[in-house]
Amino acid sequence: MEVKLISKSFEPDLTAAAAAVGCYSAKDPYSLLKKMDSKRAGEVLKVVMESGHHSVVEHAVFTFSVKGVSRALTHQLVRHRVASYSQQSQRYVRIEEPDVVVPPSIERDKKKKEMFMNLMKNIWELYKGLTNSKVPVEDARYILPNATRTNITITMNARSLLNFFSIRCCVRAQWEIRELAYKMLEIVKKEAPLIFKNAGASCEMLGYCPEGEKSCGRYPTLEELKKKAKSSTTSGGSINEGDASVFPVRSASCCTDGSI
Repeated sequence: MEVKLISKSFEPDLTAAAAAVGCYSAKDPYSLLKKMDSKRAGEVLKVVMESGHHSVVEHAVFTFSVKGVSRALTHQLVRHRVASYSQQSQRYVRIEEPDVVVPPSIERDKKKKEMFMNLMKNIWELYKGLTNSKVPVEDARYILPNATRTNITITMNARSLLNFFSIRCCVRAQWEIRELAYKMLEIVKKEAPLIFKNAGASCEMLGYCPEGEKSCGRYPTLEELKKKAKSSTTSGGSINEGDASVFPVRSASCCTDGSI
């Protein structure tokens, strides 16, 4: 998998901050942007992001080139609807040789990998036999597996990216799209460090895990926090948000151990 940034909007952090200030200013957005600096943008975006007013970061847009991922990944990817996608067509691009993504659980087992690759070879022999016998490529592609590699262009605004990261950086996300999410996150953190300062899995931004019984256990669930808070109040103790024993502190290491 190879992920590269093709383009981004002008000064994403400053633009989003100027847009936020513009909602409460008589000045035009361009004038506000010209006077905006990183320090002021940081102050503005901190308030904006913590208050949940994320519409202003939609003005920051990023376009990525993604190479060598599976069709299984892109079927998941396009479920993120507020985005634009342009994918390599199996209707017009004839795939001459087996070019597939092998899952790690198969890759590390020599016998299983051999079985997997033999099947891929057989599929491609049939695929080429169909296309050579004048079956249209658009029809022959019906036998190609989800493992087939593809390339895709992705354009998302920052708000959509934050949502994408919150879901796909979670350890419960499928391994391949989680790897893609972390590669994209690494890129945008460099390009817009203020907007994506706390970006990552949901637990990173919320301070608790929203997955309930399916939680990986790295953060307490909301139900666990409620029970702990109730226990503290019934025992006569007092609670405040600075009490780390009840309210979790955001950790940069959560869900980022590289287990993809």
